[in-house]
Amino acid sequence: MLFRTARVELRVTAAQRRRLFGLLGAGGDVWAALIEVNQARFRGHAKPIFGYQEWCREIAGVEVGELSVTTMRSVLRRYSSACFEVAKRKRAGQRARYPRRKRALVPLRWHTGTFRVEDRRVRVSMAAGAAPCWLRLSRPVPYPPGSLRSVTLLVDAGRLVLDVTAGVEVEDHDLDPTRVAGVDLGIIHPIAARSPEEALLVSGRAIRAEDRLHLADTKARQRKMAPKQPSRRQRGSRRWRQLRATQRRAESANQRRVRQAHHEAARTLVAWAIAQRVGTLVVGDPQGITNQDAGPVHNRRLRTWRRTHLMAAITDKAHHAGIHVDRVDERGTSSTCPRCRHRVPKRLSG
Repeated sequence: MLFRTARVELRVTAAQRRRLFGLLGAGGDVWAALIEVNQARFRGHAKPIFGYQEWCREIAGVEVGELSVTTMRSVLRRYSSACFEVAKRKRAGQRARYPRRKRALVPLRWHTGTFRVEDRRVRVSMAAGAAPCWLRLSRPVPYPPGSLRSVTLLVDAGRLVLDVTAGVEVEDHDLDPTRVAGVDLGIIHPIAARSPEEALLVSGRAIRAEDRLHLADTKARQRKMAPKQPSRRQRGSRRWRQLRATQRRAESANQRRVRQAHHEAARTLVAWAIAQRVGTLVVGDPQGITNQDAGPVHNRRLRTWRRTHLMAAITDKAHHAGIHVDRVDERGTSSTCPRCRHRVPKRLSG
């Protein structure tokens, strides 16, 4: 069984919006309290609390706004996972710090049994004595109600959204695991694949056009707002908040369009692999490509590539279709002869 997540936007009234933001703010209060408790323990040279079960015992009987016990525990689990990840990185010799930045809004999660889905509405559990809370969705949930595992309320560039996680079974398309297709990820064209008989090229001109339009729009917005941009001592002004909100909305819209294009490209690749009865995809993983300096133009292209999201989309859809994904290192492949497998030195121009 695989776990897949879909993001659905909420349709709320002004009163519902205030209530949901109040819930997320209460989650931020819980997060801040966890940080303050451990900071006090650090100052007193006492052992900090990282474990999820220890935190559950600490907050037993505590009430925070309209938060139910389920949502409070979701914040505890998020904090505990972050602390253990930092400890793991410290043991590996990496530089890391425990969570110490407080957040105004923290996502809240409800697991199976604490929410109910009815058509385009989701009812989530609240604190004892609180009014029922119904979340109205912009579209139906794309998974069967019986397969849902959790729902998460969060904010995406000022929009209230709901992440729906479901457990789905792996499809059986009678594929041959010995049939292998090579996949190359690109900046201009997201996917280029080759099977023993056919080849596939997914055009990325729409993504490239979106990136160029977004870059031109960002530059034009900066030129227009530069004279109006508040000074450093005015960063908390209303004009500054409006400027930051506009920037976040534009960035979020661009990311949504690029993510949708990546999902469509991955869907096209998987459908092509099923038609070719390919059971294994060998994908070149460009990991570490951003560690070298290639100049300001190419550095921006590499950092706006969003290759990790494209790789995750391909892996998720391939595993759902029963296709194995094998990642290989691409380092040196462009200078290696495909026949003799020996490195060919590059000729220096001039």
